[in-house]
Amino acid sequence: MKNYLRVSFLLLLVLCSGMEANSQGFVKRYLNSIVNDTSDISEPQFLMYPTLAYAPETSWEIGFSTLYVYYAERDTVNRLSEINGFTFFTLENQYGLWFDHANYSPGDRWFFLGRIRLQSFPLLYYGIGNSSSADYLARVDANQILIKERVLRKIKGNLFFGLEMDWQRLSQVEFLPAESNPSYQLPLGFQGSSNLGLGLGLVYDDRHNVLNVRDGLFSELALMRYNPFWSSAFNFTTVLSDTRYYQPVGENNVLAAQLFGQFNSGDVPFNQLSLMGGESLMRGYYTGRYRDQNQVAGQIEMRFLPFPLGFTERLGGAVFAGAGQVFPSLAAFDWNKMVWSAGGGLRFLIFPKKDIYTRLDVAFTQEGTGFYFFIGEAF
Repeated sequence: MKNYLRVSFLLLLVLCSGMEANSQGFVKRYLNSIVNDTSDISEPQFLMYPTLAYAPETSWEIGFSTLYVYYAERDTVNRLSEINGFTFFTLENQYGLWFDHANYSPGDRWFFLGRIRLQSFPLLYYGIGNSSSADYLARVDANQILIKERVLRKIKGNLFFGLEMDWQRLSQVEFLPAESNPSYQLPLGFQGSSNLGLGLGLVYDDRHNVLNVRDGLFSELALMRYNPFWSSAFNFTTVLSDTRYYQPVGENNVLAAQLFGQFNSGDVPFNQLSLMGGESLMRGYYTGRYRDQNQVAGQIEMRFLPFPLGFTERLGGAVFAGAGQVFPSLAAFDWNKMVWSAGGGLRFLIFPKKDIYTRLDVAFTQEGTGFYFFIGEAF
């Protein structure tokens, strides 16, 4: 498995800020606001920092990450909302613009949850199925647009119901076979496609801080329909189930667990199959290392936020483990074919008043190792 490591300069900046700075200008004030969290808890906070990454298929990647967090009407009784952005370009003329958001209206009457991906970036295709090769079959060069949005209305207590939309477009697609796998079967959708999914979602959510949940439950059940009637190239249906549970253990520790399922029926293009791997669930696997019609995966994580070190209350850590499987049909599910992921990481309390940590994780699988640096917990 080829590792992809993105390194952030944020930790370096934070460490350097502990030294005496010669400049009295913007940089010092900015670092001081991060390290000492000088803002009032009700005030919005904005963070921007550069990133650097390298992978054989992209060469060097230079990027910037941003985070904006706020309480609606600056009222801390409302839930903490966040907008997360990331933009990058590589020396191979690849580029991307990402946005993730979770926004609550005053009184939590409305909940807006979604993500946007606009990128020209290579995908690694390993084939379809739980027994696909550990070496990728092809590098897929393509332009990709992904817009997934949920508009949910509180119906009672912490229960939300509303509309969901998923639009994915893959264009200018070119499969470049790997030297070790010159012959393989091209998957459905290999020429690219545009698919619009419309559906309904039911969400239970009593989290107050989506970036670091210490106690609560999130559960989503969604039904999406992709149909040529509303300009989808393929005709298929997706059912998604995502449940996350958080239990405090002692004063500072949290036991977190997640169970995720995605079930497709119909003619699904390869880029919209159930994809296993990534920075959140089944860490250590490349996103799409395993793909098929269906997926079931789960993980458990023990978080120590912070460590009881005595000299600081800003360093923490976590250990985690997960298991999952992709399969073509429910009858093909086999407990003996589960793949695993496990690891741990460090945490640094970046915004103490809002209880937001950065995470640096290392994950191990039977195929390799993955490293991840992000703001906010994995789930």
